[in-house]
Amino acid sequence: MKNGTKRVLLHCAVVFAAVLLGICLLRTAGPKGSAVSAVQMDSFNAGLEPQQSEDDYRTTYEIFVGSFSDSNEDGTGDLEGIRRKLDYIQETGFDQIWLTPVFPSDTYHKYDVKDYCAIDPAFGTLDDFDRLLNECHSRGIRVLLDLPLNHTSSSHPWFLQAAEYMKTTNSPEQIDLSVCPYAGYYRFEREASDGYAPLGDSGWYYEARFWSEMPDLNLDSAAVRSEIRDILSFWLARGVDGFRLDAVTSYYTGNQDANTDFLRFVCSTCREIRPDCYLVGEAWADRSTIAGLYESGIDSLFDFPFGDQSGFICRTMRNDLSAEDFVNAMILYENTYAEHNPDHIDAPFYTNHDMGRSAGYYALDDGPVTKMAYALNLFMRGNVFVYYGEDIGMKGSGRDENKRYPMQWGEDDCTCDPVEGTEDVEMKFPSLEDQLKDELSVYHWFRETIRVRNSFPVIARGTTAAVDELCSDRIAAFIRWKEGLEPVLIIMNLSAEQADIDTGVLQEPLRLSAVLNTDEEQVRYEKGILHLPGCSIAVLTENE
Repeated sequence: MKNGTKRVLLHCAVVFAAVLLGICLLRTAGPKGSAVSAVQMDSFNAGLEPQQSEDDYRTTYEIFVGSFSDSNEDGTGDLEGIRRKLDYIQETGFDQIWLTPVFPSDTYHKYDVKDYCAIDPAFGTLDDFDRLLNECHSRGIRVLLDLPLNHTSSSHPWFLQAAEYMKTTNSPEQIDLSVCPYAGYYRFEREASDGYAPLGDSGWYYEARFWSEMPDLNLDSAAVRSEIRDILSFWLARGVDGFRLDAVTSYYTGNQDANTDFLRFVCSTCREIRPDCYLVGEAWADRSTIAGLYESGIDSLFDFPFGDQSGFICRTMRNDLSAEDFVNAMILYENTYAEHNPDHIDAPFYTNHDMGRSAGYYALDDGPVTKMAYALNLFMRGNVFVYYGEDIGMKGSGRDENKRYPMQWGEDDCTCDPVEGTEDVEMKFPSLEDQLKDELSVYHWFRETIRVRNSFPVIARGTTAAVDELCSDRIAAFIRWKEGLEPVLIIMNLSAEQADIDTGVLQEPLRLSAVLNTDEEQVRYEKGILHLPGCSIAVLTENE
C-alpha cells in the first residue's frame, strides 16, 4: 500500500512487514455451510471466525435493567429476564454488558442509591445477580456495574442520620462527628448557594447538584472513601469485572484537578483489590477535558464528541462533515488521548440512556443511513458501547422516560411496561421478532457488522491511518494496524450512489475479505477497482 498509506506506515516499516509476513489470511471467498442468501454479506462473510476477546477491547451492550426483559410478568425488567436473553446478546456478538444501577432506589432509573451492597427488589435478589454473573462468565461475557459515587439517595441511611442530626445544630462549630459521623459524609452550609438544596426549615443547605433527592457526597472525607473502598471490594469479590463510573466531571463541580485526583483514587483502589478490574467513566465533556481525565490512569472514558445528534457520527451522516473529516477526527482523538495515557482504551458510543435514539435522527431514512451511522461507531477502535434497542433501530426522544422505552422483542415476549410518564413512541422499524425474518433488517446489519468487527482483532486494537488518495466527501478510507495483528483497509461509501474506487494507487495486491451491504447490490473487487454500492462497506487485506 504505497503513497498516502506508505507515508504513514514507513515510520514502522520493519514492524509492518513483520505483521504481514507469515499471516494466514481469512478464507472469505464464499459460503461455508451457509444457506444461499440474496444479501451478499451473508454468504461472503460465512468464513469469518469471530475471535473471543481476552482483553478489555470488547463490544459492550448497555442494558437499562428495568426496560429490557421481564421474567415474572410484573411489567418491570429484571436480572432473571437478562439471564434468559443471554443467547440473544451472545449471538448478536456482544461480549460485555453494562447494567445501569441495580441497587435499591426510590426511582425507576436507580441513580439515587439507598444501599450500595444490595439489589433492588424490583430487579431480583443477590442470588439472581450471582446466577446472571456466573452464566455470563461461562459464555465469555463480562459484566460492568453502573456506580454513582458523587451522590446518594436522600433516603440513604447515611443521609437520613446526617439530616436528623443537622436539624439539632445551629452552626458549623456545633457539628460533632463523634456524635454523628454521617454529618461529615455530605456538605452542609448555612447560606443558600447554587447547587445547594434546603434541609427543610432547619436553616441548613446541602449540596445536591443534580436534584434535591440526590445529595452529593463529601468525597474529601476519609470515612466516605473508606465506605467506597468497601463497596468496590464487595462487588469485585463477588466477581464483577468492573464499573461504569457515573458523572465523573461532577465529583467536584468545576474542578478538573480534583476530579482527576478522585478518579485516580478509585482506579488505584480497584486495582489493589483486583488488578484486572476495568473502569470506564462518563465525562460529558469536550476533547480537552476528557484527555485531562485520562491522566488519572482510568482505562476508558466515553468519547462524547462522537455521540448524540451533535457528534461527529451524526454530523457526518447528515453531510455536515465529510467522510474524510470523520477519519481525521478519529486520528486526532486517538492521538490526543494517547498523549495523556498511552495505555488508554477509547470508549466510543453513539447513544445512551440520556440521549434520543439514533433512528430518530434521520427523518426520511428507511434504514441505510441509520445502519451506516452505527457502522461508523462499530468500526472505531477501543471498547465500543451500544445502547439496548439501537440494535433493532428503536426510537425514543424528548422525556428521559421515552429514551428508555421497553425493548421491542415481539408480541408478548418478555416486553416490559413503559414507566409512568412515558409518552407514546411510534417505532420506525419492527420488533426483533419480525426483523429476524428479514435479511435486510437493522438487526441483521447490526449483527453482521459486529461479526466483522470481532473477526479482525486489529479493528478494535489498532492505530488508524487515513488513506488520503481514497478519502473524499462521502468515502471514508483508513487503515487499522498494530504489530502482531493482520492490518486491514476499510473503505466505506456513505453516499446513496455507487462509487468505483481505484486501489491501484496503493500499488499493493489486496483482497476483498469482508463486505457489508444495506441492500441486494453487491460489492465487487476486480483488477484493483472496488465497486462499492451506495451505503456499503468493504474490508480489504494484504493478498500474499
